[in-house]
Amino acid sequence: MALLEFFRPKKTTTASVAKERLQIIVAERRSAGQGAPSYLPQLKQDILEVISKYVAISPDQVTVHLDQKEEDLAVLELNVTLPEEDK
Repeated sequence: MALLEFFRPKKTTTASVAKERLQIIVAERRSAGQGAPSYLPQLKQDILEVISKYVAISPDQVTVHLDQKEEDLAVLELNVTLPEEDK
């Protein structure tokens, strides 16, 4: 099957790109140990840029927080306050 995928590559969507980026971040975080998450500001900026393509939003409407629950368990919390739709 890999040979066929070479000739007919899958179309990348925004969601799949975001998923791949998050997987890389999580893998980097696990390998780096207990250091401070230096990638969170850039992650917030990337998310803000993607959302801004569809909705007018300010940086204070997006919050990203990483909570280390246990040694091998971390929770990435993303809160986005979207503006109400005008009717």
